[in-house]
Amino acid sequence: MKGQAAIVGVGELKPVRRTGGVTTLELIARVAREAALDAGLEPSGIDGLLVGPQVGLTPQHVPATVAEYLGLKPTMANVVDLGGASGAGMVWRAAAAIDAGMCDAVLCVLANHRDDAAPRSPNRNPIREFDVPFGASGANVSYALLMQAHMAAYGCKAEDYARIAAAARANAQRNPDAIFYGKPSSVEDVLASPMVAEPLHLLEIVMPVAGGEAVIVASAARARRSPRPPVHLLGAGEKVTHRAVSQASSLTSGPLKPAMARAFGQAGLGARDVDLLSLYDCYTIMVATTLEDAGLCPPGGFGAFVRDNGLGFDGTAPLNTHGGQLGFGQPDLAGGMTHVVEAVRQLRGEAHGRQVRNARTALVTGNGATMGEATALVLGAAA
Repeated sequence: MKGQAAIVGVGELKPVRRTGGVTTLELIARVAREAALDAGLEPSGIDGLLVGPQVGLTPQHVPATVAEYLGLKPTMANVVDLGGASGAGMVWRAAAAIDAGMCDAVLCVLANHRDDAAPRSPNRNPIREFDVPFGASGANVSYALLMQAHMAAYGCKAEDYARIAAAARANAQRNPDAIFYGKPSSVEDVLASPMVAEPLHLLEIVMPVAGGEAVIVASAARARRSPRPPVHLLGAGEKVTHRAVSQASSLTSGPLKPAMARAFGQAGLGARDVDLLSLYDCYTIMVATTLEDAGLCPPGGFGAFVRDNGLGFDGTAPLNTHGGQLGFGQPDLAGGMTHVVEAVRQLRGEAHGRQVRNARTALVTGNGATMGEATALVLGAAA
């Protein structure tokens, strides 16, 4: 990375014993503004974000919370939690991200309030001011809102979304490790399941389970010595636009659209060129919008795509061949990693009983918050 990046702006707040009701997010905003002014950058010129872990009331969605508060929409965002080494650790990670072509200017910011009366995340945080008081508390209600908007905009029918859940359950029957192995569900079963948050039925929502997933990434030189066929990263894209659904710029399309476009651009491939779709599927609406944002069908056209293509391992559009989270289960944040692991197995030719024929490339997507945090990967089998 030598010579690939440089520090161009700094910000610093005068230390005080007590912050007098000022929260951590407010301190982050103040010092970030100083650094941006020092660098001569507008918020639109900052496309990377590295933050510490303690800025919100929950340990999740930290980068999205900070990005939303600052009005940033980064193409790379992450948490660095190395104690006293976090600041220095951010610098090289920022340089690595720039060298990788993920972003051009990274805000690295750490702050901490000191006042027992002030929460780390203020009630003025958009999700607590504009969402929770009006009932948009929790993922079910928020994703139901997205599904309602999608149906209203394009006239999609409930059975269109239900086919996604039924296909996930069908694929799970080929995976003995899936939580719903031995428990298939038809479209009729999905539509007959209890309504949780209109128009979302119970079987259109992931089941939380316990579990774990892991992958190891190594250098190209080390990968050549691996006993297993290596699976290469051909392209990657990322985009963070919001945490609260009330702050989303669109309710029918999300940040996966630019993230996938960047990943495909780096890989030199299009959505129709990949052999396997390993798409984040916390809810059926998430799959519907991802298919459309990938360009596999026009906006509102996912229903015809699902009807016209087989989504099983032997179909014309293999989708979540391990059952997806809707069929395999969602072990909390590890749920997104199940899509990576399945893609690796498929590209190694090791997906026994559900192997996609001649699988050479795969699209993997990840989603966080309420369709506000997005990552896309294009993976390729070894030559």
